Amino acid sequence: MALLGWRVVHGGKTPPPGEVVRPDERLSWPRTVGLGAQHVVAMFGATFVFPIIMGLNPQLAIMMSGIATICFLLIVKGVVPSYLGTSASFVGGVVAIRAQGGSSAEVTGAILVAGVILMLCGVAIHLLGARVLHTVLPPVVTGAVVMLIGFNLAPVVAGVYWPQDQWVALLTMLAVMAMAVGFRGFLGRIAVFLGLVLGYLLSWVFDLVFGKINSFDPGAGKATEHFRVNWGGVRSADWFGFPPSTTTGADGKEIAGWHLPDFKFTFILLVLPAVIALIAENAGHVKAVAEMTGNDLDPVMGKAIAADGFGTVLASSVGGSPTTTYAENIGVMAATRVYSTAAYYVAALVALLFGFSPKFGALVSATPGGVLGGITVVLYGMIGLLGAKIWKENRVDFGNPINLIPVAAGIIIAIGNTTLVFSSEFELAGIALGTIVTVVTYHLVRAIAPRHLRDQQLDESAGPAPVAPAQRSGDEVDAPKVS
Repeated sequence: MALLGWRVVHGGKTPPPGEVVRPDERLSWPRTVGLGAQHVVAMFGATFVFPIIMGLNPQLAIMMSGIATICFLLIVKGVVPSYLGTSASFVGGVVAIRAQGGSSAEVTGAILVAGVILMLCGVAIHLLGARVLHTVLPPVVTGAVVMLIGFNLAPVVAGVYWPQDQWVALLTMLAVMAMAVGFRGFLGRIAVFLGLVLGYLLSWVFDLVFGKINSFDPGAGKATEHFRVNWGGVRSADWFGFPPSTTTGADGKEIAGWHLPDFKFTFILLVLPAVIALIAENAGHVKAVAEMTGNDLDPVMGKAIAADGFGTVLASSVGGSPTTTYAENIGVMAATRVYSTAAYYVAALVALLFGFSPKFGALVSATPGGVLGGITVVLYGMIGLLGAKIWKENRVDFGNPINLIPVAAGIIIAIGNTTLVFSSEFELAGIALGTIVTVVTYHLVRAIAPRHLRDQQLDESAGPAPVAPAQRSGDEVDAPKVS
């Protein structure tokens, strides 16, 4: 297909019931812009929430997500319609880096290396074929890695975000739950984003009614008396301009902006498990798109994974957040049956425009800690349970000790943040150690297991059956998606 040439179908009007708009087709430009706006709303919440959690600049993350999406579409030659937003898979590793005093430059340096490895894995999958993916990383392993990444973050909620304002955190959490199951159709899919907006407003009201709160302030590193909402940085920020560079505030704390990456080997190890999660995530998304469009996308599976790796490298090279294909936007396609890549180019350009507003970035960065407490308690749990979803969709049999024992050990090591000390300068802990234990011991146990136990896994090693997002009607309820 022509990369930037789309055939106008259905007279440019809304498709009749049962009809679709394929990736190389489009509707009229006004309708395409409207569809692009839907994609912006779908990706927006997670794309700017996760940079805040990782201590990176959300304005820059939005901007680079647009650039990464355009690069992705060009690399796959427009046959895989997808949006690249901020990845949640790196949150656990980044939180571990921050806990050890790592700077934003060291965070993005570690992410950049992981992006290079993801890109190389994509090239290998493209050359060797998609089947090798399921041999090296079967569903039982990928599900375990996704689960341990999410559940390892539980102490962050309990020790950092929730204590800042427990009542706002509780009300925000309940609001996200209520909107996720109570709102129908598209609104249910963006419940996390709506919860963040509601929590922000709730914090502002609490400041007016109850005044300052005395609680833990992560900026000061201790309990202080402060307002929940502080818009000093918002008022001083310009309406238009490039995202600021990383600086140090008057309190000696880092203020994240654009910057060049720095590299530290121990920090790189902490984020490498995210590569496994991203491979599994991208493969699942490509299969979902293939099911919806009716195209065989296995030949471009490796390209799509490599393109995501390239997007992560590109974004992190200037201090941005890691990227991944977004289930939220796949859900929009399932609901509209419009798979045109033209809408994704529109969404990417809108993201670029948002990226040129420092005031927008300051507004997002000022999100109260209590609000993040309510959101992260849901998000982190959802990330972990995505691992269980992978197991369920692939019918993983935990009655088989080959599956049960390595996964059990790896998950407990990660959740308990167990440490293996090699020297005073090098150790493995938490997510990194849990992932290594899971992957290595799985293949070791499988190699020494009796034949009848290995035979039970034959169906599983063939890989997951394609699963597309359900075709949604306006009366169906959607849970918020995490990428």
